[in-house]
Amino acid sequence: GGAQLVNMVREKSRVPAITGGIGVCHIYVDETADKNKAIEIIYNSKVQRPSVCNALDTVIFNENINKDIIISAVKKLLESKVEVRVDTQCFDILSSLKEDYPNSICLASDDDWGQEFLSLILSIRITDSIENAINYINQYGGHSEAIISENPDNTTQFLKAIDSSAVFVNASTRFNDGGELGLGAEVAISTSKIHARGPMGIKDLTSYKWIIIGEGQIRN
Repeated sequence: GGAQLVNMVREKSRVPAITGGIGVCHIYVDETADKNKAIEIIYNSKVQRPSVCNALDTVIFNENINKDIIISAVKKLLESKVEVRVDTQCFDILSSLKEDYPNSICLASDDDWGQEFLSLILSIRITDSIENAINYINQYGGHSEAIISENPDNTTQFLKAIDSSAVFVNASTRFNDGGELGLGAEVAISTSKIHARGPMGIKDLTSYKWIIIGEGQIRN
């Protein structure tokens, strides 16, 4: 369900409940990202099925990335009727697209950050470091997050630091799915860290996250 239903169950349930977490999904694109991977993964994560919980909501670009990657990725989204809501820095970068898509590029409001859109709307922001990207994602995320990068140090840092149910390297967020991960049919995607019942050892006090390493895979 949506955010209101999920939060109501969490707050008012009188029995133990596993809730499918609100799916605010992010992709961080660093300065080493491969252009084709970035364009295709962002597009697939947003457009392939925009109404589901593992569809992309926010893209964060490193400020040192080749600006042509940002422009090309956004242009492909705009061609598929995606509305982009961007910060001021990204708004300036996209100036060459505004004439052709005057109603599809706008400045984001405060409410657009941390928002699960479930539609052809995407928020985009620019950051100066991977650390700031991680902090932002951990503030609003928890479901499906990806990094697009050719830097092993950055991908390792991202995998370790992001606290979400599934974390991807160079692959679409749309793969956070029971069938896609070889688990069969699913009831929901849980973002909670479920504890055991009764006597608990060290293993029972831990949870896990899914890590998916890709080479540009997108979901069909």
